[in-house]
Amino acid sequence: MITPKSIQKGKREKRLRKSVRKSISGTPERPRMIIVKSNKYLYTQVIDDESCSVLASASTLEKDLKSRLKNTKDKEAAKLMGKVIADRLKEKKITRIAFDRNVYPFMGRVKIFADSARENGILF
Repeated sequence: MITPKSIQKGKREKRLRKSVRKSISGTPERPRMIIVKSNKYLYTQVIDDESCSVLASASTLEKDLKSRLKNTKDKEAAKLMGKVIADRLKEKKITRIAFDRNVYPFMGRVKIFADSARENGILF
């Protein structure tokens, strides 16, 4: 039986997400930072998996970020969002994180986001 491409893609993403999450978990000392890309926006959350709580978050959907950007999903948006999440983590005195790239390869917007966070003082 021939399965639609969308079903195959969903199965592939589930498999990839499971394999990435097998080795990464967030602790209070080193929380997990996850990035999610949609067709229009970028989102990130810093999660402590032991207490199941979100410590910080940022997205290009926020008004202050959206007003400074021409496009909410390009490389410039990823760079600015990396700076914003780094500043929010510094306020909470978090400097070390575990980076969860989700199902995305470490290139393009994901790499620019990670590099921007590193430049602003977050250690991976």
